[in-house]
Amino acid sequence: MSTTTAIAPLTTEDAEVLVTAARRAAEAAGVRVSVTVLDAGGHLLAFRRDDQAVLISGETSTRKAYTALQLDSATADLVDAVQPGGLFHTLPTALDRPLLFIAGGVPVHRDGRLIGAIGVGGGAPDQDHGFAAAAVDSLV
Repeated sequence: MSTTTAIAPLTTEDAEVLVTAARRAAEAAGVRVSVTVLDAGGHLLAFRRDDQAVLISGETSTRKAYTALQLDSATADLVDAVQPGGLFHTLPTALDRPLLFIAGGVPVHRDGRLIGAIGVGGGAPDQDHGFAAAAVDSLV
């Protein structure tokens, strides 16, 4: 008899909670952002770009989420790994799908399992990481 229990996937409702929490954190800091939420398969669940957010923030938020998902790690924790001599130095150019090693991407776990990721772009990297982390913390 199997004792494996199913882990609920990241839902569109969860994605909306994440987007709202990230945007609230950014708004409190006076920063205009784009927020991307991906499910465990890398499929887009939610995207929101604030009015007047820099245009590139849409692309960076998506790449940050994808990177956090693929490597199951916050992008803030991977920045040094792609520097010359780092463990992943050649990884950004080795894949067809572009990764982005700038803080702002955070994986989303439920009961210890990876169920998706969020990426935030538009602020300074440390700000984006804080907004994404606050959003993940808000998901219960």
